[in-house]
Amino acid sequence: MLPSSVARTSVAAASARTVVPSARRGVANYTVTAKSTYITKATEKDPYDYQSGFGNRFASEAIPGTLPNAQNSPQKLKYDLYAEGMTGTSFVAPRAESKTAWLYRLRPSVAHQGFTPLPDNPDLEHNFSTLNPRVHVSPTQLAWHPFELPSASTPVDFVGGLKTLCGSGDPTLREGVAYHVYAANTSMENSAFCNNDGHMLILPQQGRLDIQTEFGRLMVRPGELVVIQRGMRFKVVLPDGPSRGYISELFGSSYELPELGPLGTHGLANARDFESPVASFDVDQSGWEITYKVAGRLFLCKQEHTPFDVVAWHGKSVFYHLTSLFPARLPPSSLLTTMLPPSYVPYKYALEKFTNVGSISKDHIDPSIFCVLTAKSKTPHHALTELLIFSPRWDVASATFRPPVRLSPLPSTPHHRLCLLHTGKLTVMPQYYHRNSATEFMGLIYGEYGGRSDGFQPGSASYETGFCPHGVSYDEFKKATEGELKPRRIHEGTMAFMLESSLMLPLTDFAMKRSGKLHEHEPKMWDNLKAQFLNHLDEVNADLRAAGMPEVTLKEKDSA
Repeated sequence: MLPSSVARTSVAAASARTVVPSARRGVANYTVTAKSTYITKATEKDPYDYQSGFGNRFASEAIPGTLPNAQNSPQKLKYDLYAEGMTGTSFVAPRAESKTAWLYRLRPSVAHQGFTPLPDNPDLEHNFSTLNPRVHVSPTQLAWHPFELPSASTPVDFVGGLKTLCGSGDPTLREGVAYHVYAANTSMENSAFCNNDGHMLILPQQGRLDIQTEFGRLMVRPGELVVIQRGMRFKVVLPDGPSRGYISELFGSSYELPELGPLGTHGLANARDFESPVASFDVDQSGWEITYKVAGRLFLCKQEHTPFDVVAWHGKSVFYHLTSLFPARLPPSSLLTTMLPPSYVPYKYALEKFTNVGSISKDHIDPSIFCVLTAKSKTPHHALTELLIFSPRWDVASATFRPPVRLSPLPSTPHHRLCLLHTGKLTVMPQYYHRNSATEFMGLIYGEYGGRSDGFQPGSASYETGFCPHGVSYDEFKKATEGELKPRRIHEGTMAFMLESSLMLPLTDFAMKRSGKLHEHEPKMWDNLKAQFLNHLDEVNADLRAAGMPEVTLKEKDSA
């Protein structure tokens, strides 16, 4: 055993290819054969390699030959590693839904010193029953100015900076969702976090997140999402200083790609653009602290070794093929994948890679067409939550209600989706009047998005409960019904997102009382939406008479 004072060492997986010379009829030829599956390479802003795909069965080894061949738990592993199984679903889940992983590590997770309760974070909520006095309901539109970063004099890491805005359900029921924000100014040092309650979809808005997981490392910038699945331990370092962002925590089911239906085989978020880490392990036997979140409560676990010591890992059955009676030896590369049910691994996705789809003739497609990921509820065809994005695209529908480009100042309006401000030009987002059954939570990652006299800025958020009316002011309605329709680019330089849920999402004490950023709806913006129909009564009554129908008569106002 290495002494506790040993210097920390990190080792990550690598890959290679070979060039084999051959000869045919006196002509020199070369055959190039891949030694691994395709992986994305490190860049200046992202120093890590990734495996590509969504729903794959991945395998990765940081030291060649450490993955066992044709079995998961052999009697003895190379280098005396420990095998540790991890399941994200029940043992008997259908193959298409089963999520498991096997990790081969220096020391098993069970080597720890027990758990002790931590003080509750008053801004972190898990119980969204209306019987809970810490949650509230609101029928109106709400919005929040950008949430504050911690002061430089108060160190706050990722875990300490979690704050819940709204949610539904309860993690103990394995059904529900919670939407949080985080604000941190301190990296996690010799500490990690494990969320037993749900899968965390994280959207950084300011500052990159350098995330170390048991499966490897991910660098996540604003404009990317990362999903850390339930039960995975991870650590967050802030390479750019203070960081802020949004989180969707899913208590039930898991995030999936939406079905494409008549779109065919490609479009929206393509599976090949998702990235998962390669194996990377540390040799570190110093003291570590791991914070566990269980039913919203926090517990501390101490251990004398790093949790990030996984030398190799894989998803169940990755080695078996139709010819598995003669199991082939793993190639000396670090990676191997087959398209089978999904592994239980973290992953990230660059939202700029999203392929937008919309009408190229008339009318609007429902905003579900901008769905990146969805999560099923127990009610068929009703999502627990969906992530939609609004990114640069063309708007070309003819003979269609499309609020026009506008150069006037921002209106005093509560609805941040009314307009987009970019390089001095303001374009109104195409939007008809509507009342949706879904609850909508929206945020802005980068760019400038109008919506109030003070604008909707990066780091802001807004909320609308189900059936809350949406729509533009009368001035915008008038321009949209009378203006010239031309093809135009919208959302240039902007990345906004919406988290949509079929559930009612009560709001927390932090959202309604303590954030200091709440600003409510001003309904006077719609005062000019008069019944213009009444200006056409003569024409209306003429048409009614021609059809043999009774005329419209106006009821006189009560003078009292």
